[in-house]
Amino acid sequence: MFALLIGVGVLTGVTTVVFGFGGGFVTVPVVVWANARLGDAAPVTAVATSAVVMVVNAAIATASTRPDVLRELRGSTRLLVLLAVGATGGALAAAHVPAALLRWGFVLYLVGTIADLATRPGFLRPHTDPRPRGPVIGSALGVPIGAVAAFLGVGGSVLTVPLLRRAGHSMGSATTLANPLTLAIALPSTLVFLTATDLPTGLVDVPAAVALLAGALPVILVLRRRPPRIPDRLHARTYLGLLVAVTAAMAVTNLV
Repeated sequence: MFALLIGVGVLTGVTTVVFGFGGGFVTVPVVVWANARLGDAAPVTAVATSAVVMVVNAAIATASTRPDVLRELRGSTRLLVLLAVGATGGALAAAHVPAALLRWGFVLYLVGTIADLATRPGFLRPHTDPRPRGPVIGSALGVPIGAVAAFLGVGGSVLTVPLLRRAGHSMGSATTLANPLTLAIALPSTLVFLTATDLPTGLVDVPAAVALLAGALPVILVLRRRPPRIPDRLHARTYLGLLVAVTAAMAVTNLV
C-alpha cells in the first residue's frame, strides 16, 4: 500500500506542476480507497489528508515559481484572505457532515465542472487574445471558492484554473498561478483538520500523507527546473481528460 501511495504521489507531483493540482482531487479517491476500513470516516480522512498534501506541494511549487509570474497576483491580497476564510468554513463543515455528502458531492461537482469546460467557450476554445484581462479572479468569489474546495477536497485549482483561463490566461500561466491560490485554501483547511479531534494528528492519515509527499516532492523540484512545453489547446484537453478520469475513479470507489 505504501508503495502504491508513493506512485500516486509521483502523479500528484506531475499534476501540481503541469495542471496546478496540488494533490486535491487526485489524492481523494485513492485515500478513500486506502482507508475503506474506516467506513463513513474515510471521506473526511481523505479530504483532510489531501489538504496536508496540497499545502506542501503548493508551497514548494509556489516557492519555485518565477517572480515575474507571481507578480500577476499583485493586488490580490483581499482574494487570498477571502479564500482562506471560505476554506476555514468549508473544512469545518466537512468534519461534521454525512460521508455520503462528501463522496457524491465530490463526484457531482466534478461532473458539473466537466460539462461546463466542455461546452462553454473560453476553456477548450480560448479567447483569441491570450493576454490577461483585468483582475486575476474577482475577490467576491474568494469565500465560495475556498469553501467548496476545502469542503470537497477538490483543491483550489479545479475552480481557479477555469476562471483564470476565461480571464485570458494561457494554460501554462493559469496552472502556475493556481498553486499560490491553492496554498491560501489548503493552509487554513489543514489547520482545521489537524485540530478537529483529540487525536494528535487530527483527521489526517499521516502515513498516507508521507507516502504521497515522498513521491510528489522530487517530481515537483525536477519539473519546476525543466517545465514541459505543452501546446495550449492540448494542455486544456488533457486537463479536462484528467478530470474525467478522476471523476470516474471516484464514482467507482463510491459504488464498491
